[in-house]
Amino acid sequence: MELYIPVLVLGALGFGFAAFSVVMSTATGPKRYNRAKLDSYECGIEPTPQPMGGGRFPVKYYITAMLFIVFDIEIIFLYPWAVHFDAMALFGLIEMVLFIATVFVAYAYVWRRGGLDWD
Repeated sequence: MELYIPVLVLGALGFGFAAFSVVMSTATGPKRYNRAKLDSYECGIEPTPQPMGGGRFPVKYYITAMLFIVFDIEIIFLYPWAVHFDAMALFGLIEMVLFIATVFVAYAYVWRRGGLDWD
């Protein structure tokens, strides 16, 4: 149990900082609400008049975000492999070649389907 005390303390500190930040921002922040602040907004999308109850956003923004997350997570798997490359020897090399091949196939598929076109 002694090994988990630093982890629990760090978790409590993180939770405390998050709670303190939210409480202080609501207590000390400006309270001037107007129509522009209440409108929905996504980065890169021109604001247009929205019907009551919100409107539709282009799917292109979300596809780009999901592709970034997928490829970013796949690339993060390379870090542990690079750190323990010597310990895994040939098995690790073969597994990483197979992993990179699947990432490349996914990248080629997205590229051919036009998922990387910005226009």
